[in-house]
Order: sequence, then structure tokens, then C-alpha cells
Amino acid sequence: MATPSLNPEAAAPQGPAAPPPPAAPRRRRFRGFGIFRLLLLLAAGTSLVGAVAGFGLYHQLQAALPDYRWLADYQPQQMSRIYAADSQLMAELANERRVFVPIEAIPARLQQAFISAEDQRFREHMGIDPAGMVRAVVTWAQTYGSGRRMQGASTITQQVAKNMLVGSDRTMLRKAREALLALRLERTLSKERILEIYLNEIFMGAQAYGVAAAAQAYFNKALDELTIGEMAFLASLPKAPNNYNPLRHPEPARIRRNWVIERMAEDGAITAAEAQTARAETLLARPTRRPDTVPVGQHFTEDVRRELITRFGPEQAAGGGLVVRTSLDPALQAAAEEALRRGTMAYDRRRGGWRGPVGRIPFGPSEWQASLEAMPRAPGALPAWRQAVVQSVTNSEARVAWLERANPRVPWEARSGVIDLADTAWARPILPGPAQAGLRLGAAPRRMNDVLTPSDVVLVEPNPARPGRVLLRQLPEAEAAIVALDPATGRILAMAGGWSFERSQFNRASQALRQPGSSFKPFVYLPALEDGIPPNQRFLDTAVEIPTPQGVWRPGNYGGGSSGAAVTMRSALERSLNLVTVRIAQQVTMARVSDVANRFGVINNMPPYLAMSLGAGETTVVRMASAYASFVNGGRRVEPSLIDSVQDQRGRVIWRGDQRACQGCDGGPDSAPPTLAENRRQIADPIATYQIVNILQGAVQRGTGGRAGQGLNRPVAGKTGTTDDYKDNWFVGFTPDLVVAVWFGFDEPRSLGNNETGGLNAAPIFRDVMEAALRGSPPVPFRAPPGVSLVRVTLDNGQSLMEAFRPGTENAAQPVDGTASGAGAASRVESGLGGLY
Repeated sequence: MATPSLNPEAAAPQGPAAPPPPAAPRRRRFRGFGIFRLLLLLAAGTSLVGAVAGFGLYHQLQAALPDYRWLADYQPQQMSRIYAADSQLMAELANERRVFVPIEAIPARLQQAFISAEDQRFREHMGIDPAGMVRAVVTWAQTYGSGRRMQGASTITQQVAKNMLVGSDRTMLRKAREALLALRLERTLSKERILEIYLNEIFMGAQAYGVAAAAQAYFNKALDELTIGEMAFLASLPKAPNNYNPLRHPEPARIRRNWVIERMAEDGAITAAEAQTARAETLLARPTRRPDTVPVGQHFTEDVRRELITRFGPEQAAGGGLVVRTSLDPALQAAAEEALRRGTMAYDRRRGGWRGPVGRIPFGPSEWQASLEAMPRAPGALPAWRQAVVQSVTNSEARVAWLERANPRVPWEARSGVIDLADTAWARPILPGPAQAGLRLGAAPRRMNDVLTPSDVVLVEPNPARPGRVLLRQLPEAEAAIVALDPATGRILAMAGGWSFERSQFNRASQALRQPGSSFKPFVYLPALEDGIPPNQRFLDTAVEIPTPQGVWRPGNYGGGSSGAAVTMRSALERSLNLVTVRIAQQVTMARVSDVANRFGVINNMPPYLAMSLGAGETTVVRMASAYASFVNGGRRVEPSLIDSVQDQRGRVIWRGDQRACQGCDGGPDSAPPTLAENRRQIADPIATYQIVNILQGAVQRGTGGRAGQGLNRPVAGKTGTTDDYKDNWFVGFTPDLVVAVWFGFDEPRSLGNNETGGLNAAPIFRDVMEAALRGSPPVPFRAPPGVSLVRVTLDNGQSLMEAFRPGTENAAQPVDGTASGAGAASRVESGLGGLY
């Protein structure tokens, strides 16, 4: 039996099933939210990593930044200038040709021209210009693929940082350092200081650095003389100075200038009318001509440059803006160089022979000019000489042709001339064989074919006495050196270091160590005179034998042999007798001679060997000149000097050659005249040095130096010097106002030839220099020191002269062999103590 349903509804009759009620709609999740959150997390992570990386990069850049604070006191490099004693410019020393101008002296419009061209927002930004960076990126995107270089966005401050501190590497790291430094520079320096550094430091082409040098280089004007168009042109240069040089690229230079003018008008720096006038202005460059320099004294100038580097360092010497005033006398320097060349050419014509042409070129009517033009000029050829090609040769003459032009802007023009056989008698052939006694030369040429052949390239000089005729020339192999100095101060007035600085920069006057030969002998006689030995004391002129570890040394007089007689010390020095000199050195000891050489600065630490008494040591021409100067000024040490004073770029004297103190220079107009205090060291007895001067006058009047005084008609003293095998020739001489030392020889020591002595080669050069120096001046006698006795004595040849004695030694000459008296003894005191002679 079915259990009845408890559900009343269940009993109801069942009809069709009712549809279920509709389900509530489910809310669908937004899928993009997860992606956004992921991107947000990635962005946050990337920002965090970027911040950490940026912070690390910042610290890395900061640690590597150079010190920029020194720019507050920065002074840019400036040219140093060297001047002669008469204020003529000798040379400019410069790593960069720059003239520094303070910002106050730079016209405001010129400043604005650079700001308009390079950094329009310079006055507003803080070192970097974000707007300019964005503009550069946009411009780059617009021109991408065109091959154009990306436009720069550097500010003037960034350019200062790049030029002065970080360099110009094209890397992002360098750019970041540059930007960071620019921000710091703006906090440290004023805008005016940054602009001042920029306008004085920037390279402007034409070897000019800074706006002042550029104004001179392009327009030969000062800054305050520039027109608006010229200012705009200068402001256009920093971008690419070589591309806008108006002499080579006039049209690009004009277009770039006009662009700057438009920028200036936009910025309100000029009016529209001024801009129109400036654009219409012709861009005409007038390059400045370098100032004329003294055409002589290159060896002197090079020694000055080396001394500046030694005293102040290379950077200060070439970039410190120094004003260097030297002791060079240009007229005397020119005379010294002329005398040197005349002397070396005279020897070369006498002993040099003909060494052949300087080259050969193919000769033809249409090809010789191009070949000769392409051939380099022989180094050392004088300005008056021409490099010519031999066109034709006959028995008696040779026709030559050369090229000439007045200046580099005009084409070459052909010239021709004739060499006569009579003018080539010196061009003898050099014969093979040993040259211990000089070159062996053949006979004088009989036909022109013996000397020249067609196609030879030779040096010729037009003959002013015979138009159309030229003289065959040859660069001499022998060299010479000259120093002329003031004995009162040591100032070197002239210095010639060789035939030509172009051929050899080696200064034989200051750098070459050569044996002085007999010109050293006064330093042997001086200690004898200091010991009281009178000048008329006799010594035997007989053979001397000196035992040495290498064997017996037997010195001899010039020409060999000896007189066998007793001669006075005066006569021995005048005639340069070696045997007597050795005997005197033995008597005073070589230790004393070495001490004298050291005191006078001739040879420092000279070994005390007897051979040194005959000049076997080594010294320089400068040292010999300064040592002889000590004879003139009473035995005081003379230090040779090239530089009188050095001023820095602000005009302050930072070094002075004359170290003597000026007493009374600070006094008023009514005070006593100022005097210079004598502070030079006394290195020898004044009476003894005057005795040497007195004897050396005799060496010129009666001895080996006769050619040195010819025609001078004034008191001249000096001594010749000739070394073994005639390798070195010397003459060192002086008047009361000037000392001149001359050396003559070959760079690689070899014999000049038999009988080629200092009296033959060096003394005439001395005479020519001295004649040029003293021309027009009255004769001045040598001043005797207080206390000296001037006594008239009679020489062996019957001549009489005033001899200088130390008081009490007038009759002190001792017999040589115990029987003969000192001939030439004093007869009577004629002029007492001191005085002029």
C-alpha cells in the first residue's frame, strides 16, 4: 500500500513541467587589468633599475670629472716674443697664436654675434639647453637617411667644458661628462667669465686662436674696428673654420655670415636696417702680414729659446706671453755673419777645391724649367745666389739659366747668364789621397769642360760689375763661429754659430767643444805674473823633454825647432813660443794653471797635465770670449748673457740679466745720481790682468796677430791659436769696449792644411767684425789699475815700449844661467803709477 505523500502539492495532478527560473547573470572579469598591472610593475622595475644605474653612472662620472675650479684663474696661452736690443722683433714663440683680450674689451655686438650663432639662450640656461637638445633631435629625425651630420646642441658652456676639460671624443660618455661639467661651471663661474674664456680660447682657423687673433688674421684689424658683417663672419667660424675661409671658399663663407646676421637680427642685437647693410657688405679678407723680424741671428735666437725653456719651462716659454728683451745688436750681428761667410769662402777658394754641381736635371727647351722648379734649393745658399742649370759649355765660358720671380703670386720667369773661365781659377779638382795636411788639389782648370758639363745644376751669383755675367759659387765645407760681447757686462752683442742656420742648427759658438790651442796661453802666464815674475824675465827657448806613462813628450814651437836663446816672457807670448810656455807652466805648476782656467771659466776641472798648457783641453767660443773679458775689466768674473730682461704677460719683470743692485734709484729728482753696485767676483789680481792686456797688445802689434789690427788705428789686444795638425784656428781679441772670439775649422776635426793658422784664417774675421763695431767711434785706451808701474823699456830689436810692472819688480828680472842679466830691464819709470795706456 502506497504511503501517502506528505507534500500536498504532490497529490495534485501533474501537468506539463514548468520551465526553471532564469539564473542570475555572472559578472565577467576584465582581462586587460592583469596586463596593465604587469606593465606597471615592469615600468616601476625598469625605473628603479634605471634610477640605480643612473645614480651609479652619476657617481662614476662625478668621480672621473677633472678639476674645473682652476678655470676661475685661467690665463690662456699667448705668444711669447723675443726682441733685439734695439726693440726689433727677432722671433715669436707660440704653440697657439693668440692675443688674450678681457671680456670688457670685447665689443658687446661681437659677443652677441657669437651668442646668436652658437647659443641663443646662453644668458638664460644653466649650462645645458634642453630645448636646444630637443630641436637637434627633431632636426636629425627629419633629415635621417640624408647623410647629413646631426646638428649639435652644445651650449657655449659645454664647448668650454669640452675644449678645456674633457676633450672632443665623439662618445655618449664624453657628452654626459661635458653636460655635468657645464652645470657645475655655471654654478662656479659668471656668464661673463665663461664667455671670456670661450672667445679667447676657440680656434678660428688661419692659425688663430681667439677673436683678437682672428680679427688680425682675416682683416688686419683690432676688435673695435670690425664692422657688423666682419663680426658676423668671425662668429660663423667656430663651426668649421677651414670650410668658411673666405680666401678659399668665398661663397660658403658669405652664406654662413649672412645666416649669423639673420640670427643677430632675430635676437634684437642689430636692427633690420643694419642687417640689410651688413648682408650687402662685401666679404673681403685682408690677411695680416706677419711682422718683420730681424733677418739675422738665428743661432742667437735658438740659444735664447733654449734658455727660456731651461728657466721657465716649455709651456711658459712658448705660451706664457713673455716679452723677452735680448742683448743682440742687429747691425753688429749682420756684420759678424758677413765676416764669417767672407772668411770661410776665402779659405774654400784657397783650399777647398771644386766639389761638383749640386745636382743634375734633364735639359731640354721644354722640360728644364719644370725640373729646376721641382728641385729643392740647396740648404744654406745665400739669398743672392741662384740655382741654375748649365745650358751649353765652350772652352772659355758656360751659359746657365735659372728661374726668378718677384713674389709667390707671380709666375716664374727664365733668366740666363754666362760664367767666364777666368772666374773659375779656384775650382781645382780634388785629387785622391790622404788629407792629413789638407786636401790635395790639382791644377787650375784650362777649359770650362774641366769644371762644368750641360745639365749640371750649380749655384751662381750675378756679377754686379759685369751685367750678363755670373760667378760660380759653392757652399764651403769649413765652418766658423763668432762671439762679440761687452766686457763690462758680459752681454753678448753678436753670435754666429756657423755658415747658415738653415744648413745646420748646431751652434758652434756655444755647443761645440774645441781645443783652444795657443789662445789658452795667457792663462798660463797669468799665475806667473801674479807671483811677481816681471814681463821682462827671460826663459830659455830650448828643447824640453817631459817623461809620461806613454813615453817622452817633446813639444816644439810652431815650425819646429827652437831659437836656443833666452827670451822675455813678453816676447814668448807675443810670438806664441810653446817651449817657453811649457817652462813657465812647470815653474808655476799645472795645479795653478788649472785653477786659473777654472776661475776664468775656460775649462772646469782641467786635468793638471803639461800638454794642457798648450791648449790641449776643450772649451767653447763663448767661454773664451767671457774669459778674455775678465782681462779687460780688471780681473772680475764675467758671466756671458743673452737675455737682458723677461716680462710676463702683465708687464711685470720676472727676470733680469744684470743682477747688480742700483744704489739711489729710488731717490727723488734732487738726490744724487744712482750708481750700480759692483758685485762681480774678483778672480785675478788687477795688476797681473793688466800686464796680460799690455803683452797681448804687443801680440797684435808685433806678434802672430798682426792681421787682427790692420787698419783699426786704435789699441787692440789679442791672441792667436792653432792646434796640432792645423785642425783648429782661433783668434780672441779685444778693445776696452768689445771682446770678439773667432773659431775656424771643420765640424769633424781634420787638418785645414799646412800653415793654415789662426793668424791667417781667424784674425781677419776678427778684424772685420771689430772694424764694423767700432766704425765712427773714437779710439779708447786701456785703463791701467791703480798701483801699476808703467816703465819704458827697450826691446832686443831696439824698439821701446811702456811695460807694466808690479811695484818693486821693475828690476827684478833674474839671470837665466847665472851670468847674463835680464836684458830689456827697466831703464826708468816714465809715467808713475796707474794712468792710461
